[in-house]
Amino acid sequence: MVIDSFISYNTKKLALLIDPDKFDQQLLLQQIDVANKSNVDYIFLGGSLITNDGVALSIKILKENTNIPIIIFPGDGTHIHKDADAILFLSLISGRNADFLIGNQVRTAANIKGMGIESIATGYMLIESGKLTAAQYMSNTMPIPQYKSDIAVATAVAGEMLGLKSIYMDAGSGADNSISSNMIAKVKSAIDIPLIIGGGIRDAQTAKRIVDAGADIIVVGNAAENKPDIIKEIKKAIS
Repeated sequence: MVIDSFISYNTKKLALLIDPDKFDQQLLLQQIDVANKSNVDYIFLGGSLITNDGVALSIKILKENTNIPIIIFPGDGTHIHKDADAILFLSLISGRNADFLIGNQVRTAANIKGMGIESIATGYMLIESGKLTAAQYMSNTMPIPQYKSDIAVATAVAGEMLGLKSIYMDAGSGADNSISSNMIAKVKSAIDIPLIIGGGIRDAQTAKRIVDAGADIIVVGNAAENKPDIIKEIKKAIS
């Protein structure tokens, strides 16, 4: 099961985030090639807004060209596919929008279970990044300020106590600033479940800073769209 590798702390792990709404077959094949050669641990598939059939197309190509586990990172309840290896069953615990806390989950749970997709209960936390991100806009929620580590800690601990299996702190796609080392370290020291960090990770130096602060899994998306070879550099830096 994918969750078994999530909770293994032997190595720091890298997830490549693919946005199906930006589907480009040639770019996707380039990313897959680098991901395979770099021993990327997971492929996260999803985005805040998907307006085409990119999920199905992307999964088809991924399944034909890699054995890396494909994990759906859903923007809403429609972004699921039966051929995924797992899904991050997200609850946006940093916000107060009931649809993203529990509404979408209620509408999609039976469908996901019926498909037999492994579900990883994940507390999703948006962190202020210096700009309005798509995730913030689409979820109609306020992110936790970068300087409010105490709120981030309390939120993550609440998620763990509610039984969630991982915490995902995200500065958002195209973030100006990645999440601070101080906030990551304080959250990691307060929880005993995997900590995933995404947003604003564009180079190997930032990636290493984030794993050194305590991240168990880092997520790289936009940077790999612009420069697929950055995946290799980041994987090497955190290994």
